[in-house]
Amino acid sequence: MSSDTRILYVVYCGVAVTVLKEFNAVVTEPYMDEPFHVPQALAYCRGEWSTWDPKITTPPGLYLLSVFLHRVFMFKCNLNLLRLTTTLTLFALPLVLTRLLGFHQRRRPPPQLTPSIEALVLSTFPIAWFFGFLYYTEVPSLVFVLCTVVAATQNKHWLAGLLGIASCLFRQNNVIWVLYAYAASQLMRLRFKRDHAGLHDPPALGAGPGDFIRSIMSAPKALPELLPAFAPYAVVLALFGGFVIWNDGIVLGDKSNHIPSFHVPQLYYFVAFATMIGWPAVLCGEGGPIKVATEVISRMFGSKRRTLLTAIISIFMGITIQRFTIHHPFLLSDNRHFTFYIWRRVFMMHAAVPYLFIPGYQACAWAWWIRVACDQSLLQTLVLPVLILPTLLPTPLLEPRYFLVPYILLRAQVVDVQPYGIFFEGFWYTVINVATTYVFLYKERVGVGRFMW
Repeated sequence: MSSDTRILYVVYCGVAVTVLKEFNAVVTEPYMDEPFHVPQALAYCRGEWSTWDPKITTPPGLYLLSVFLHRVFMFKCNLNLLRLTTTLTLFALPLVLTRLLGFHQRRRPPPQLTPSIEALVLSTFPIAWFFGFLYYTEVPSLVFVLCTVVAATQNKHWLAGLLGIASCLFRQNNVIWVLYAYAASQLMRLRFKRDHAGLHDPPALGAGPGDFIRSIMSAPKALPELLPAFAPYAVVLALFGGFVIWNDGIVLGDKSNHIPSFHVPQLYYFVAFATMIGWPAVLCGEGGPIKVATEVISRMFGSKRRTLLTAIISIFMGITIQRFTIHHPFLLSDNRHFTFYIWRRVFMMHAAVPYLFIPGYQACAWAWWIRVACDQSLLQTLVLPVLILPTLLPTPLLEPRYFLVPYILLRAQVVDVQPYGIFFEGFWYTVINVATTYVFLYKERVGVGRFMW
């Protein structure tokens, strides 16, 4: 099995190199955000450390990584090799995901450089795969976040803190995932500890609102045991707080186009996106699609009380859609993104259309809850949705790249995807990747340009 997966890993890396070569051969000039990132990296390669483009909104982690490869491995600082920076992190993704999946599945991870088949499949997740061939922060950011989580789950908390600082050098809101790393590791540890410090944390599927209140009330009893491991993460939070004070905000540059907004429907878009792109993981567990569908219907309409709750949630969602839907100028004007056409041709087709998706949003959310909660405690299942809130709520732009880290962390918690489901997942991702890559490389339109995520 190990030798088979190593061969698959070599194939994965070989395909990635081939795709990168094609990107470099066809897209010979910096594209979209690359005209900002590439000159900044070139300035750092020349040692011009005081140079900074005020249009760049993220910290310099990507450029520092490129300078490291330039100085240590003698990589040239040109467009082709700068893109290789991100592809190298794409190589690392299956190795890190293997450890993360092993943590949630409570399995001993395989030897180094031997990723699992499931990790290899998940590494071809379309958003990660596509941006692994452009000079963007997405994949390096994801890899450092996952390394932080994995280190925390191995009780290497100071290492997790250092990796967490590194992750924040790629994207500021990765500080949220540093907290997730700490919480995920500690909740798993307490769950299987005989003396769990009095924390009330029952199995998620059988829990109710009363259990959540009891969990909150019992949390102070667990603090003496939880606080020592929190020290490294407190350092990260303190440094991040210092950065926010120094920078007078979270966004580095171009603040006028990145003003935080209360964007509630962003959560609905994420759930819908996660289900459309991750349906094999949702449907292909033990019991198959029928079991998931039956449980979703039961949760939504299984009794008068549940039906009333579904109706109340629907009304609430309708109000939030009416009051907090944002038509971002970038979304309305940049016709090089797929979301431009989805927004204009679906959501703007009629004023009633956004409200028609409300039952679907609820069904998707319940489906993910059922799939994730089947093997976790209540607090384990809640911690990710709670931390997704400060990540997605303030973002005014509908942008699939923002869903990358939340989706991977969510998908990693689904522990019983059947072998046929992993096959379907890999096939589905491949179809999407081939289609989006082909369109991007070979279907450039005059007056529009290349289409991308």
